[in-house]
Amino acid sequence: MNRLQSFRLRGCLPQSSQWLIMPLVLSLLMTLVVSAISTYKTLGADAAFLDHWPPAWALSWVVAFPTLLLVLPLVRRIVGFLVRSA
Repeated sequence: MNRLQSFRLRGCLPQSSQWLIMPLVLSLLMTLVVSAISTYKTLGADAAFLDHWPPAWALSWVVAFPTLLLVLPLVRRIVGFLVRSA
């Protein structure tokens, strides 16, 4: 058994929760990266960065997560239109 298989959270959620978990994880990671880049570009790498980045990230996530939940069905339709079926 490798380390990933022994991780207790692995497989703990039902398949039916995927519609919520995927945008949750995507929004957390994307807003983390984008807010860090934006805050770094604005303030640079000084002590103010660590003061300003977490609130900026939290605000961007609060906007991004519900937005993803709303637009994901539209995105799936657009992707289905553009991608050829097998």
